[in-house]
Amino acid sequence: MYRFFAQPQVNEKDKSIFGYELLLRTDENGAWSLPKDFTEISIDDQAALLESISGKLDTGLHDINLAFNLNQKQASDPLTLGSIIALKKRINPAALTIELTEAPTLEEMKEISFMLHQYKIDVVLDDVGTGSNTYDNVKYLLPYVDQIKFAMQNLRMAGQAEKIPHCLEFWVKLAQKYRLDMVLEGVEDANDQILAKKFGIDIQQGYLYGKPALV
Repeated sequence: MYRFFAQPQVNEKDKSIFGYELLLRTDENGAWSLPKDFTEISIDDQAALLESISGKLDTGLHDINLAFNLNQKQASDPLTLGSIIALKKRINPAALTIELTEAPTLEEMKEISFMLHQYKIDVVLDDVGTGSNTYDNVKYLLPYVDQIKFAMQNLRMAGQAEKIPHCLEFWVKLAQKYRLDMVLEGVEDANDQILAKKFGIDIQQGYLYGKPALV
């Protein structure tokens, strides 16, 4: 059994809920955990789950943004984009954002950007600076996306928390250069809020605002 857990994204500028990232989990022996393979459940089935959550979160009343992840294998599937576009039509007027957890090829990125932007679906590069979304892998993709997302928790888990301010400054400059919105993930306390304010990042996500919760 699969379900989406929702974690709020907050606009710290006016203390409002900007949206929710929807994180897929599976029930294994009564405990929720990350799926071993995110392609085990089809995009159509994920879309159906997301549509039901959209109603529970009253997105139609508040124009709330819903974000969910695609890995490289999912993003390169020719049927994926059609499922996402159909979902967006069903959940209007809620905003929909696709977070790419792994860097696609440039040609894939061009197609993703062209198709989704026609339906006002934003595209985000997730976890920039870590995993496969390093600068060398994504530098040619930046003109085709709307947001970048910097996950402080990835550096903390790698024992490199001291690098966060320097890395964040690097990605903020890139966001400014390419006129991209930026989301800061892993906000856990007031010090993280101060760091976000220093770099002018209003959209924030992390345990300070709420852990992922079953909707």
